[in-house]
Amino acid sequence: MLIVLACLLAPLGALSTWAMYGLGDPVRYEATMAPLAADTDVRDAIAAGVTDGILREVHVRPRLQGPVNHFVRDAVRSFTETEAYRTAWQAANMAAHEAVMRALREDREGAVTVDLAPITEQVKRQLADDHMPLASRIPVEHTEITVLEAEDLDQLRKGFHVLEVAGIWLPVAAVVFSLAGIVLAVCRRRAVFATGLGTALGAALLGAGIALGRRLTLADLPPDVSRTAAGAVYDALTETLRLVAWGLLALGLAVALGAVLTGAYARYRRASAGPSQAPDEPSTRVRA
Repeated sequence: MLIVLACLLAPLGALSTWAMYGLGDPVRYEATMAPLAADTDVRDAIAAGVTDGILREVHVRPRLQGPVNHFVRDAVRSFTETEAYRTAWQAANMAAHEAVMRALREDREGAVTVDLAPITEQVKRQLADDHMPLASRIPVEHTEITVLEAEDLDQLRKGFHVLEVAGIWLPVAAVVFSLAGIVLAVCRRRAVFATGLGTALGAALLGAGIALGRRLTLADLPPDVSRTAAGAVYDALTETLRLVAWGLLALGLAVALGAVLTGAYARYRRASAGPSQAPDEPSTRVRA
C-alpha cells in the first residue's frame, strides 16, 4: 500500500510543484513567456487582432480601403519585430498573470480580463512615425480580452488551492512512502521493481493528461482565437511539466529494469555455484 500511494503521489507531486513554481512564480512565468514574442504563430495572431481592431475604427473612402488595409497590416506586422512590441508583450503577459493569480487566490467574481490599450498605443505611435494618413485619428480604447471565464474560475480556484497547498510536500511524501514500502517489504527486489514500474505508469498518465488538456483547451477556444498561437502558449507553459513526466518515466523504467537484471544475475550466480557436495559415506559399517 505504501508503494501504491507513492506511485500515485509522484505525478501529483510533479503537478503541484509545477503549479507552485512554474505558474505561480512571476519570474519563472516571465522567463517562460518571453521567447514567445518571436514565435511566428503568436506574432501573426496578435498582428491580425490588432489590425482588425484598428480597421474597425478607421473609416476611409471605398477606393482607399485596399491600400489603407494593406498598409496597416504591414505596419502592424513590422511592429511585431521591434523592441517596443517585445516590451508590450511582456507587459501584457505580466498583467494577465497578475490578474489570473489574483483571481485564483482571492474570492473575486467575474471574468478575468486584460486591457490591450498599451499595445494599440504603441502601434499608433509606430504608424504616426511612418507618416500614415489618419494615424492620429486611431482611438486608443481600453479593449479588454477575457483570459478566464467567470464560470470556469470557481473550479480552477479550488484545484489551484489544493495544488498550491500541497506544493513540495507531495513529492516528498512520494519518496518517503516508496522508501518505507521497500524497507518493509518481504522481497525488496520485487518492491523496487513495483516502485519503478508504478512510477513509470504514473508518469505516462501525467503525459497523457497533458496531451488531453491541450486538446480540450484548444477545442474550447472561441472561433476568432488562433489555435496555433494558443497551442504555442500551452506548449511553452507545460514544457517543464512534460520534461518532468519524461524524466519520471525514464527513472521508473530504469529502476524496474535494474531490479529485473539484478534478480537475473542473482539467479545465475546461484545456478553456477551448483548443488552442495554431499558428505562422504563411511567406509565401514557397524555390525549389529
